[in-house]
Amino acid sequence: MGLFDGALGDAVGGLMGGNSANLQGALGGLLGQLGGGTTGGQSAMIATVMTLVQQHGGVGALVEQFRAGGLGEVVNSWVGTGANAAISGTQLTQVLGDSTIGTMASQLGVDPSQASASLASMLPELINQLTPNGTVDAGSSDLLAKGLSMLQGLQGR
Repeated sequence: MGLFDGALGDAVGGLMGGNSANLQGALGGLLGQLGGGTTGGQSAMIATVMTLVQQHGGVGALVEQFRAGGLGEVVNSWVGTGANAAISGTQLTQVLGDSTIGTMASQLGVDPSQASASLASMLPELINQLTPNGTVDAGSSDLLAKGLSMLQGLQGR
């Protein structure tokens, strides 16, 4: 586990007490997916993905947006307890819109295709980790907001 991972885990544990398991799992899953520790760019990407979920109304609202966009089976796999179905950057752009992906790309300093590809690799795992029992809980968006706040604070260190 890298220094950033340890600091994040400590912050989550200290600030959230017993409610930190889902958030630690979500962030740990994303950090693990990135190969352990994070660089500034990777942590910025995680923060951007978490912000995107918040801006779309939280986990439940984002899941509904994917269902309405014809990707119900895909997003249901992220929420469910089985394997996560893959999604392409193109599919994400179709559901979220060019402007959302463009804004994200601009924030990260990458082109839109890179942003959508990164989002396609991270979003399924984030949704999966925030829905560990196969359902979207009301508290998942609260955990997401707290985790984002902590992640942003740690980036400033």
